[in-house]
Amino acid sequence: MYTLIYHRSLNPEKWAKYSKGQQILMIANEINRVKNWIRKKQLTDTKLAYERVFELIDLTVEDKKWKGRNRELLRFREIISELYCNSNMDEQLNNQCLNGLVFLNTESYNLMNRK
Repeated sequence: MYTLIYHRSLNPEKWAKYSKGQQILMIANEINRVKNWIRKKQLTDTKLAYERVFELIDLTVEDKKWKGRNRELLRFREIISELYCNSNMDEQLNNQCLNGLVFLNTESYNLMNRK
């Protein structure tokens, strides 16, 4: 694991203590921040927020409780990478990624869609 730049207080052991749902929601929170920066048309801040997403996804992929689901997480990371490289700052695609992410875990889906 590389040295974390944005989440210095986290490490793989500490991250592993969170449930799958909590991990997904923390990643979702960062993606929601991306949306806010897109709305403000702040490309630099948008990219920095995506970099924070990458860190959390990388921590999640390393977590043993996700064994067998790494393929989905890595594919999700790939899609986020495409958004990161795109300077169009597409809010709709960002929201679709957020929705797709929460579908990876029942707990996070239920918490996000509580009525």
